[in-house]
Amino acid sequence: MQFLILAVAWCLLLVVAWPLALAVIVLMPLLWLLSIPFRLVGVVLDAAIAFVKALLFLPARLLGHKG
Repeated sequence: MQFLILAVAWCLLLVVAWPLALAVIVLMPLLWLLSIPFRLVGVVLDAAIAFVKALLFLPARLLGHKG
């Protein structure tokens, strides 16, 4: 669904301002490549937070808390 909305928005942009639409097509892969390190940092931070949460709740789990 998100791809369909993106495609329709790009087609509207192509009709309204074709040079800008062509620039979006050229620059979008570059922006995607630049966002990869930020995604990796997000995954690592999410894993670190889950690890800390598991460590904090470990005593309760060992004592038999059902949660």
